[in-house]
Amino acid sequence: MAKPKLKAHHINREWCKGCGICVHFCPTKVLELDDEDKSVAVRLEDCICCMQCELRCPDLAIEVETE
Repeated sequence: MAKPKLKAHHINREWCKGCGICVHFCPTKVLELDDEDKSVAVRLEDCICCMQCELRCPDLAIEVETE
């Protein structure tokens, strides 16, 4: 089975409350909190599409789109 390939990584900044759960659970450190305490994907090339950020976000603010 082929590994999923990242198509897009969407973060709804209006829904994000800056809890940092997604940052904590990302195994490849793709996500960080910016100076507004909102999640931002800073290293998309390192994303392995594990979906942990999307699954763990309590506000449903993250969507990982794969090909």
